[in-house]
Order: sequence, then structure tokens, then C-alpha cells
Amino acid sequence: MTEHTTTVAGREIAARVERFVREVVVPLERDPRWTSHGPAAELVDEMRALARAADVMTPHIPRQGGHLSHRDTAIILRAAGLSPLGPVAVNVAAPDEGNMFLLGKVANPEQKARFLEPLLTGRVRSAFLMTEPAEDNGAGSDPSMLQTLAEPDGSDWVINGRKCFSTGLLGARVGILMAKTAGGATMFLVDLPDPAIRVERVPETIDSTLPGGHPVSRIENLRVDRSAVLGEVGEGFRYAQVRLSPARLTHCMRWLGACIRAQEIAAEYAVKRQAFGKPLIEHEGVGFKLAENRIALQQCELMIDWCAGVLDTGAAGTTESSMAKVAVSEALFRVADNCVQVMGGTGVTRDTIVEQVFREVRAFRIYDGPTEVHLWSLAKRIKKEALRRLHPA
Repeated sequence: MTEHTTTVAGREIAARVERFVREVVVPLERDPRWTSHGPAAELVDEMRALARAADVMTPHIPRQGGHLSHRDTAIILRAAGLSPLGPVAVNVAAPDEGNMFLLGKVANPEQKARFLEPLLTGRVRSAFLMTEPAEDNGAGSDPSMLQTLAEPDGSDWVINGRKCFSTGLLGARVGILMAKTAGGATMFLVDLPDPAIRVERVPETIDSTLPGGHPVSRIENLRVDRSAVLGEVGEGFRYAQVRLSPARLTHCMRWLGACIRAQEIAAEYAVKRQAFGKPLIEHEGVGFKLAENRIALQQCELMIDWCAGVLDTGAAGTTESSMAKVAVSEALFRVADNCVQVMGGTGVTRDTIVEQVFREVRAFRIYDGPTEVHLWSLAKRIKKEALRRLHPA
């Protein structure tokens, strides 16, 4: 475990969050209000009211201000992730967690009061509108393909384009929208809903944890004034990196918690279930999978702690977060797959959350950058370093 790298306060908060998730949130996993597009608004509101009563709402951002270290955040989000509903319940889920971090770093005081403060209370949700539909040849893993256009009109900006995979857009009240301007990509803050942002459809996806789904939307003549610009015009891609490196890592934190829980469920099943005269866990084909999982979970924890430590120095951590995202997402997918396999037929049913975790972690290998894009980026860096050694200046 990583206790030596965290604070006493962080560990105490993580323990409170874990108790809340195990005792209060886990029983809600069978609630019919958890739909294929995520938990319904009524269920989200109910869970968050319970979280406030337990003093675990937005636990990584203390009420007195500031933000806990990335290492403390890691153990808190891991605890929240012990249930797929946990991060939503305690307000550390994507995209809100990443949006709160970005606003805390870049927004001016007026913008923080208008957009950040309501998010911190958990009474509203947000969406991050950057990705664009493939059929429009828009921005995805390559953000330079951004098509959405913001043009000045007097003291206002008028924005047109289409967006997709805008997680949580349905029901969100705060939007961070990326658009192309003459000076480069720019982020805009938008009050939602807005009639100029029309949801075209909400695709059925492999995951179903986050409220509001992953809608496709069309933006037609959205008019905002100059106060809507987040930070500076033309700095959108730089701000995206401020958000994305920590956000990649917080995905790792949450899904590590989910896979720890899946491992617990699979191990208990393997101890209780008998086959060929002995418990499943005594068969090497089963026991070894669980042992491999234990090793992988420990490796993931250490990788997360290492990357969190880099971010805590103030470094951008772009390369480190790419490495962590690839290593953790791929390892956790194997862990989840092993849990399904150990549980056999039961593992593919929805009698436990193991099947859910398997689906969600599969999506995690794509969200916030597919494994292949991160590897490609790392390979470019390796090439540059090798050429520098071969041809020193």
C-alpha cells in the first residue's frame, strides 16, 4: 500500500469514503433507477444527499479551499471507485472531477463563483465538449482536427459545430466548450441547457455508469459574450493538457477501486464454489488467475502513486500520465477479465457488478486517449531521445 506517500488527513478521508461506499452506495447498485445511460437524476440527487450527510461530498477539495495532493486524491478516488456508483455519489466522477480541477486552475474569480462553486456542492453537473463526430472528420484523438468554429461578432462570439461523446451533457448545467478561433483553439464556459446546443441523439454505449450518457449534439449560432472565454483566447489546447494529464490518472484511480472490488467478489466466489471435489480456488487454473490479479493490482497502485508524485511536483506529467494510463487500463482489463472467467456463468450475469466492471474497464482503454495513441506518442519521444544521443549538439 502507499501509506508512506500520503497524509494522515488524506487517509482519514479515504477511510470515510470507503465506509460510505461499502455501507450506503453498494446496496443501491440494484436500484432500477440505474439505467443504460447512467443513474437517473433522482438517484444521483438521493446519493449526493446521503454523501452530504456523511460529510464525504467532493472529499478531495476541502471546504476551506485548495485541492488535496494527487497522492491523497488517489487513495480517496480509489475508495470511491469500490462501487461504479461511488464516484457519482461523492462527486469525484468524470467529467465533473476534471472540470473542477481545470476551473480551479484557470477560471477567474467571477467564473469560479458562477461555474465552479455550484459544481463543488454536487448540486449541478457539467460536460466537456471537445470531441467531434468521425463522420465530420472532427477532433478526436487528434485535437488539431477541431472543426467547431467560434467567430467574433462585436463583443460577442458566435459558435457553430457538432460535438459527440460529451459525457453527462443531458442534465448538465455547466459546459466547457472547445472551439477553433483565429488565434487557435479556445475554451468557452456555457450555461446549460441552451437552445443553441441541441442533442441529436444519445448512443447506446458499452458503459453505463455516468449520468447523462455520451450525447451527440449540434451547436447552431450559440452566442456568448467575452466573459465566457476561459483563460485566454487561443490557449485551449494548453488548458486541455492542464486538465487531461490529471484526468487520465483519476480514471486510473477510480477503476483501480472497481477492480479491487471485482477481485474481492471473484475470490469469495472461488472460495465458496465447489468443483471436482474441492473449492475452485484450490484449482491452479483459478487460483493462479486470482494471484496474477493481486500482483497486477499492486503494480497499478504503484504506477498511480508514481505518476501522482510527479504531478505533485508541479510538472505537467504528460508522458508519465500516458504511461500510467496505458499500463493501468491494460492491466485492469486483464484483472476484470480474469474475474469474469473465475466466476464462469455467474461472471457474465448482472447478479454481481463484475460484469459491469468488465464493460466499464473495456471502455476505459479508449476514453481519455486509446492505448495506441499513447504508445504512438511515447514512441515519438523515444525516437527523439535516441536521435539526441546519436547526434548530440
